[in-house]
Amino acid sequence: MITIALDAMGGDNAPRAEVEGAVLAARELDVRVVLVGIEATVRQELARHRAKGLPIDVANATEVIAMTDSPSQAFRRKKDSSVHVAARLVREGKADGLVSAGNTGAVMTTVRFILGTLAAVDRPALAAPFPTSKGTVTVIIDVGANVDSKPEQIEQFAVMGEIYYRAIFGTKRPRVALLSIGEEEMKGNELTREAANLLKQTTLNFTGNVEGRDVFNGDVDVIVCDGFIGNVALKISEGVVLHITGLLKTALTSSLSAKAGYVLARKAFKDFRKKIDYSEYGGAPLLGVRGTAVIGHGSSNPNAIKNAIRVAAELCRSKVNEKIDRELAAVALAAKG
Repeated sequence: MITIALDAMGGDNAPRAEVEGAVLAARELDVRVVLVGIEATVRQELARHRAKGLPIDVANATEVIAMTDSPSQAFRRKKDSSVHVAARLVREGKADGLVSAGNTGAVMTTVRFILGTLAAVDRPALAAPFPTSKGTVTVIIDVGANVDSKPEQIEQFAVMGEIYYRAIFGTKRPRVALLSIGEEEMKGNELTREAANLLKQTTLNFTGNVEGRDVFNGDVDVIVCDGFIGNVALKISEGVVLHITGLLKTALTSSLSAKAGYVLARKAFKDFRKKIDYSEYGGAPLLGVRGTAVIGHGSSNPNAIKNAIRVAAELCRSKVNEKIDRELAAVALAAKG
């Protein structure tokens, strides 16, 4: 059974959302969960659920990293934080992967230094799934782990994202594209032009450049970019989703008076929300580290936590790290030859 260490103190709604999500995962998935946090607090929350007999354990951590903490200072000063303890469980082989909805910078810093990076990886990258108009998923990588990247690192991100897509979404040969300001090869900055030249020389199914408006149309599976641009795209998308759902909810409640019409519209609205609900995708894996790490949204609800645990378990079962190491080593060898 795959074991996932869950940072029970990280999210905005911790530990309630984390504990409930862990209970859901333990019931529905073939996975064991170790809740990491202030033991008395975690056990008190766990007692609110019918968790007897479920594969759930508790590991004590005496410190909590707040969302406002500096990532570097939190890593140095809070050595017994829930994130640190979870990462050490993975490093020591007591857990196969970890999930946290805590301070993203602190989680990335802690995971990177405690677990280290794979031998063939220059820098780890965050991969985030986006629902498309075709009912499929497009993954953007990197969405914030690296604000400055080199062309060779963009190439690595593309390889890691393609492997992740194959493992989680089952597509044998995902379509990979580069995020730029135009589809034409001559458009973009120096980084995108050099990265495009490298990507064309790989064995990836590289389809060329795409623009920001192509993120949601489902024409490609993996979109690669540097973390600065990717994070901007992620935050704008989150804002647009909140704005549209707010407008739709207001329009429906203010214009529908007939009860039957309201019920039908409400069902359609719920279906729409589910299609764009981030909680269905769980979180963003930090690819390229020695171990599985999935970082959830700070406002993750129990469903998001459950699905983040599911993604972490799937990554472990698919041996994604071994595939990344092997395929990036082949890319490096081809570049030398």
